[in-house]
Amino acid sequence: MTDISFEGATVFLPNDIVETSVRIAEGQIVEIGGATSGAQVVDGRGLFLAPALIDVHGDAFERQLMPRPGVFFPFDVALLETDRQLAANGIATTYHALTLGWEPGLRSVERGRALINALDRLAPRLTVENRLQLRWETFAFEALDTIEKALKMPLTPALAFNDHTSMGMRHFETSIQKRAFEQSPDFILADFDDPRMRERHIRHAERSDMPLDDYMMLLSNVWNRRPEVDAMIRALASKARAVGAPMLSHDDTQVEARAYYRMIGATVAEFPMTMAPARDARDHDDQIVFGSPNIVRGGSHIGSLSAADMVEDRLCDVLASDYYYPAMLAAVARLDSERRADRSALWSLVSAGPARAMKLEDRGEIAVGKRADLVLMDWPIGATPAIRATYSAGRCAYAARPFDTGNFE
Repeated sequence: MTDISFEGATVFLPNDIVETSVRIAEGQIVEIGGATSGAQVVDGRGLFLAPALIDVHGDAFERQLMPRPGVFFPFDVALLETDRQLAANGIATTYHALTLGWEPGLRSVERGRALINALDRLAPRLTVENRLQLRWETFAFEALDTIEKALKMPLTPALAFNDHTSMGMRHFETSIQKRAFEQSPDFILADFDDPRMRERHIRHAERSDMPLDDYMMLLSNVWNRRPEVDAMIRALASKARAVGAPMLSHDDTQVEARAYYRMIGATVAEFPMTMAPARDARDHDDQIVFGSPNIVRGGSHIGSLSAADMVEDRLCDVLASDYYYPAMLAAVARLDSERRADRSALWSLVSAGPARAMKLEDRGEIAVGKRADLVLMDWPIGATPAIRATYSAGRCAYAARPFDTGNFE
């Protein structure tokens, strides 16, 4: 690889933001503040150079797979397009949140397995590092073989524990934010024969492309697995620990839930819904993840915690794209404009914080010896940053130069 020296940019260093030079070679950062002799020079004057973004949970790729309900596109087309979107948004490392559930359709085990195979096949053609978050629905026992094989992939995936099955079986008077821990005897169930249960699952049946009667029969059969779920969770967590895979719990509402998942090695709390598990996570040095769209839109679309408030209260370590890749940059910009934290701390939410949460010790900071995952961007005062170039392990994955439109006045 050609030695590259970025000159004149304002650089996001681990503890400071200063104008300096950064030199990269062989995919790594090799010098900060040195001479440019022998290197290809990139003019960064008027621009910012920062660690590239790391997205720990993004499922926007599903829109490339199924752009309209029931309309599927080939995996190669969808993944190649998604990879380019990631690079254009400054994301050099991503964890595709691949749901492995018991429902047929987009989030079925069969389609998940096919996507894993396609991602492996396409790896030499991708511009950024595409990893997986194995988003396991804990009642989907049929996914276990697929997950065990995926845990042996060259790029170790993350494992997230999701239980939307129990969430859908909660009592009708209980909001999703106030539900008890799913494994607890205090979890209050709805009457399966209540007509409201059918109404609650109409959208799920449509997503699965099943008649509602057939879907409800399948749900009833799957719900009978409940006594075995705890043992399955513990067994799979043991296998994930053995390969060093980071593990996450999802949508925690109770301290009891956070303690349970911490006990099995899931030390990342993803999208906690109430304050108690978020504070418990902080007290035990767990990493806390919130979604960037929550910040960009001014709050949670389902009435949960405000991610912006969590950042200000230092109860957020990581911002994920969730369902919209551009939201990561937009969230940092909004938090900066609202002065929720200093700019270095805000940028760490999309770089160093995700690296820590995913156990990626080789990236996330601009420091000598770190992987050369970098973004060059313009960031006018009061505006959203725009990516000019993204470098993944020293390779230029994306580059763009805006038109000089002149003055229209």
